[in-house]
Amino acid sequence: MNKTRAQFSSRFGFLMAAAGAAVGLGNVWSFPSMAANNGGGAFLLLYILMAFVLAYPALMAELTLGRYAQSGVIQAMSRVGGSGTAGRLGAGIGGLAILTACLGQAFYAIVTGWLIGFTVTPLLDVLGLDAWATAFGEAGFWKDWWLASAAMLITVAVVLAGVNKGIERWSKRLMPLLIVLMLALIVAVMTLPGASQGLGAYLVPDVSRLSGQLVLDAMGQAFFSLSIGVGAMVIYGSYLSREAHLPRTGAQVMFIDMGVAFIAGLLIVPSMFVADELGVDIFDATGQLQSASTLLFDVMPAMFAQLGGMGTALEILFFALLAIAALTSMFPVLEVPVATLAETGRVSRTRATLLMGGLIFAISTLILRHFEMLFGLAIEVTITYNMPLIGALVCLYVGWLLSRNAKLQELRQGAPEIEDTLFWKLWPWYIRFVCPLLPLVVLVNSL
Repeated sequence: MNKTRAQFSSRFGFLMAAAGAAVGLGNVWSFPSMAANNGGGAFLLLYILMAFVLAYPALMAELTLGRYAQSGVIQAMSRVGGSGTAGRLGAGIGGLAILTACLGQAFYAIVTGWLIGFTVTPLLDVLGLDAWATAFGEAGFWKDWWLASAAMLITVAVVLAGVNKGIERWSKRLMPLLIVLMLALIVAVMTLPGASQGLGAYLVPDVSRLSGQLVLDAMGQAFFSLSIGVGAMVIYGSYLSREAHLPRTGAQVMFIDMGVAFIAGLLIVPSMFVADELGVDIFDATGQLQSASTLLFDVMPAMFAQLGGMGTALEILFFALLAIAALTSMFPVLEVPVATLAETGRVSRTRATLLMGGLIFAISTLILRHFEMLFGLAIEVTITYNMPLIGALVCLYVGWLLSRNAKLQELRQGAPEIEDTLFWKLWPWYIRFVCPLLPLVVLVNSL
């Protein structure tokens, strides 16, 4: 074990950092509209089931791997695989996770930049800076480039400050702020006409919508919402204290992630129906709710515009909330390649952060230059294909190549009673057989 390796200073700090990694636009953006379009409460129940069946065991595999190896995903997979072919293949899987993290960070920086722009534009209007507000409101390469650069600069600055003074400190500040903003917005939206109808659409189960596809959608959402498959939870596991109770800590991360997704639904779905009550079109030609991107960037601003001064305040708070959710997800994704590069001993952490931040932003610039061709492709490659594949392969390695005794000894360090628990009786078998197969089902279904 590397005794000089950074560690989170407290369990709360780790939980907020890990929750920041898990809680992102998937929770606040896509989850609510997916629930509204897929049977409301029926989708919620399936999502919760899949979080326990799939996401939690896979999350535990990544956290255990990271704390056991005390390294990033490349070295961790290589160590578990050993000195032969399995070790080299493991390093290759880790390398794919790094590439996936970089590609995901590149398009995420663009989306985060948009959210910053949507936050700043109404604020500039309020301050009477009309020319600036117009500039921020107009579409164009250079506006998107500057906003994406702002998102990357914030992320680089936080990661440069290190695990404790950067990622942990800002996660402990931003995650509670995110939840407070969300709750405040829910209270405000619930006073508006149409909100109760949206609440019913979100919470009341529509069993007629149950189908195999709905199960797959819930499975994919549960898997992706915890940022499994890019090495983020592996590197965070390596920063976790040996005294931490891993199964309990992993469960807490999962419950925070699920809780934020649920609360986000209480905000977004009623807001959609408030927009409908105000005359904003929220349904497409087939009667389904508009796509998540249309709802976020077209429907919500149109709704806020109908509410006058109150709408302006709500708009600023709403997009600030989304920008915070996006930024807290960007910190760990940049940390993945930075830590991997710094672990080689050839590059300082500062240089690694600047180098990887610059490289990722260059990819963002390339995507913006060829937006129509590359933006959707980057999202598809990252989320639809690479993340479930890497998540399944990590489970295979931890399940089959990391010995049962090694897993037990690692878990015992913070949980000496673990051998007598139901978790230990099920989890080693589960990550050998079940966890590697379910993400592959999602992957094959998407082909």
